[in-house]
Amino acid sequence: MANIPIWPGSSSFGAVTDPTPFGFFDTDNEFTSSADKAANWCARRLGYPITDVELQDINFYTCFEEATSEYGNQVNSFNIKDYLLELRGAPTGSNLTGKEISNNLGQVITLAEEYGVEAGVGGNVTWHTGSIAVTESVQKYNLDTLFRDIYQPNKQIEIKKIFFQQTPAITRYFDPFIGTGLGSQGMLDNFGWGAYSPAISFILQPMYSDLLRMQAIEFNDTFRKSTYSFTLINNQLKIFPIPTSDYNLYFEYIIKSDRSNPIKATNTTSTDGVITDFSNVPYNKIEFVKINDVGRQWIFKYTLALTKEMLGNVRSKYSSIPIPNAEITLNGADLLSQASEEKTALIEELREHLDSMSKRNLLERKKEESEFLQEQLNKSPLNIYIG
Repeated sequence: MANIPIWPGSSSFGAVTDPTPFGFFDTDNEFTSSADKAANWCARRLGYPITDVELQDINFYTCFEEATSEYGNQVNSFNIKDYLLELRGAPTGSNLTGKEISNNLGQVITLAEEYGVEAGVGGNVTWHTGSIAVTESVQKYNLDTLFRDIYQPNKQIEIKKIFFQQTPAITRYFDPFIGTGLGSQGMLDNFGWGAYSPAISFILQPMYSDLLRMQAIEFNDTFRKSTYSFTLINNQLKIFPIPTSDYNLYFEYIIKSDRSNPIKATNTTSTDGVITDFSNVPYNKIEFVKINDVGRQWIFKYTLALTKEMLGNVRSKYSSIPIPNAEITLNGADLLSQASEEKTALIEELREHLDSMSKRNLLERKKEESEFLQEQLNKSPLNIYIG
């Protein structure tokens, strides 16, 4: 068996070629200066120089790099989870590591646009306009054959609005208080209301009088006339009353495939290059130099746990080593068990710290502080001012 050198008691990061497997932090001066300190600390925690440590400097550097990378991964994962709603749709070209993310309603409004489509007040699905020719004395019309098959073949459409309604009551408003002569019309024109209903009564009479009169007109249409109405079932249109002349009937509709399409049209020609999910949020590795003392302490502890795991694997290759008249039992299994417990505990501790600083928890804490402060102030005597 080859005589492989083990930890000699010191190391020099700069003297080693390719000291870490990935080289993520090899140009970070804070990382390179801390690597040898971390190696020396881990070796002493493992019993050196009382006992040999069957590792080399590059093994310590590897664990240190992995611990630093793991810390950044946990922090970045938390930030992505906490801010994904604000980040979706933003460009992927900018590095968000270390950047303050502003709260915004962009994605909330995007979610609400789906409801806007159905309500006809906006949204991300285009409303199209169409029309059919209404024929005198014909009540029923198949919009699929008369319109869809001609203008939107092989597509399913959904009618959203049909412009078939009685003339608004306000335009048929008769005001007995102003007469119908040229004088009254001239007065309307002078007010700028010549094209509308007799608006002078809006000034001379209370509002409820106008509302009652318009309601009377609408009730008259409903009870005494065949009021304008229609039924629409599966794009089969039936209109009331029976048409007495030929005219064009207009309507608005959507294409069903547009609504069910998960990739809606946007202001850009493509959705490439924007944040869509957890996988492409541009959080890069956190530089070691920008990690505070609290984070570095976690990294050192996680480095030790990884070192124990590596040393445990080495020592587990042989459970014991024979010597004259006896044998030495190695503690590989104990090191692996300790490493697993320490790694799990450190990850859980870090995640708990991060979760306690989420937006929701910070707002809840702020709410509690304000309530406690208000309760304390309520118990303080107030000054009485005498004027």
